[in-house]
Amino acid sequence: MDYIRLTQVFRNLALQAGDAIMEMYSNGNISIEQKNDASPVTNADKAADTIIYQGLKEAFPDVAVVTEERLESHYLKTDKFILVDPLDGTKEFINNTGEFTVNIAYIQNGSPTHGIVYAPALKRLFSTDHNRKAYEIIKSSAKTGKVINKPLRVSTPNACALTVVASKSHINSETNEYIANYPVSNYKNAGSSLKFCLVANGEADFYPRLGRTMEWDTAAGHAILLGAGGNVTNLLTKTPLYYGKPGFENPFFIAHSNKGLIKY
Repeated sequence: MDYIRLTQVFRNLALQAGDAIMEMYSNGNISIEQKNDASPVTNADKAADTIIYQGLKEAFPDVAVVTEERLESHYLKTDKFILVDPLDGTKEFINNTGEFTVNIAYIQNGSPTHGIVYAPALKRLFSTDHNRKAYEIIKSSAKTGKVINKPLRVSTPNACALTVVASKSHINSETNEYIANYPVSNYKNAGSSLKFCLVANGEADFYPRLGRTMEWDTAAGHAILLGAGGNVTNLLTKTPLYYGKPGFENPFFIAHSNKGLIKY
């Protein structure tokens, strides 16, 4: 795999999908359906999926692509594949919070090695490079067009005053009970895979998820966090979260800046 090209293709497709999503978001041209699992799906999810899937198959015809919106792809079994959530945070998209993302990740032998997370409404773009290092890609000004790759690095936690990030849309009693084990001084709310990126950027120390998620929800953010020196740990097995599981469903996990933070 040419990882320089992989990074470029991921970025270009994420930006294209983000433009399509924002056109519907800005115009209020949103149609909503319900999936079999009762979760919502919109015309923006489908439009972004078409852009990304077709672009990936054209660029990498021999690489398997698993995407949330294509049920037939959920039965693929391979140790190297691309994992896509074309619109992560559909509820946030519908509720106009701006906290939704485009997620694309490359999986090798169970680990997300490369990824991109793009929040088009917030104009925040997070990516790994070909060497798996994580950056936030910032356009300094519209006038100069200069692009800055800001390296991401997890924080050194203050063990007596931690910052936790979670989502109001998915908070539950199990998560609150888990958070209560830590000396938390600051609580941040964020939707979609932005939670991983806040930990990667040192804006939060940990993100616990004691609720249902799928691999396409987490893989790109996980790759960003790994590239910034963080980890994502399975709370049951105490091992790194891995990908390619049957059904692509995740166990409970904690995304964190420092392994010493974890309390089981």
